[in-house]
Amino acid sequence: MRTLIAVVETGSIAAAARREKLTPAAVSQRIQALERILDCTLLARAARSIGPTETCLSLLPRARHLIREAEHLRDDALGGGPVGELRVGAISTALIGLLPAAIREMALRAPRLRLRLVPGSSLQLFEQLVAGELDAAILVEPPFALPKSLVDHHIRREPIVYITRSNVSPAEISAHVASAPFIRYDPSTWGGRLVAQYMEKAGLSPDVLCDLDALETIAILVAQGLGNALVPAWNGLEQDGLRVVPVPGAAAYVRNIQLVHASVASRPQALELLHSALQGQGGRSKPRSSRNV
Repeated sequence: MRTLIAVVETGSIAAAARREKLTPAAVSQRIQALERILDCTLLARAARSIGPTETCLSLLPRARHLIREAEHLRDDALGGGPVGELRVGAISTALIGLLPAAIREMALRAPRLRLRLVPGSSLQLFEQLVAGELDAAILVEPPFALPKSLVDHHIRREPIVYITRSNVSPAEISAHVASAPFIRYDPSTWGGRLVAQYMEKAGLSPDVLCDLDALETIAILVAQGLGNALVPAWNGLEQDGLRVVPVPGAAAYVRNIQLVHASVASRPQALELLHSALQGQGGRSKPRSSRNV
């Protein structure tokens, strides 16, 4: 099954052979043996291409799950603390702001644990988590209740702030927003909704230069003088040429960062270690039980 997945992901027998450190003939023999065992055709072979059949695509999620469980069984048998691989999804600001120090701590406390980090938006990571493609995800608090199958831990509160190159006081933000181009945190994203709600409440209607779901890029553009922005105060926001101004009434508009994982976790020790390491970066947090949709 691992060889089959390698063929599907790399797109060829030769590439799968290089990844699995086998000969192309050995890869072909493994696939043929699996097809005989399952009594179905797994790969559609053409003169110059090869790809998964519909049957193969339907089997891949369970095959990946079985491979992961086999790896967990081996890791559990070794004992001695968290080992093996932990698949963690994270939004970009968590990757640069929260995870570096957490990774260092985890490497010291569990040197045999490997992290596979998957970047993405909160929605993308949530969907991957529900599909079982991730063990945990660090994302913005969803704008809906979690299913019972998931549990979340609060990691960090990020109130909205105003970023600019100008010397602006909190009381001057409204007038300043209207005086220059504005780079808007994409209002279709979970975090961007909070900014949009604040702007509506405050009656702000700026000249929007562009919408972005990339907070680090927004900060760079503001630092280069291309506009101003309202963003959550993520860990690592400060940079040269950028003023971070507190926003009046920001306490009601906070982006909450959460660690979310399955309520019945397959890697409980590793997840506990990850949670502990993140607490040190985002502040004290308390686990919260899952909520009904």
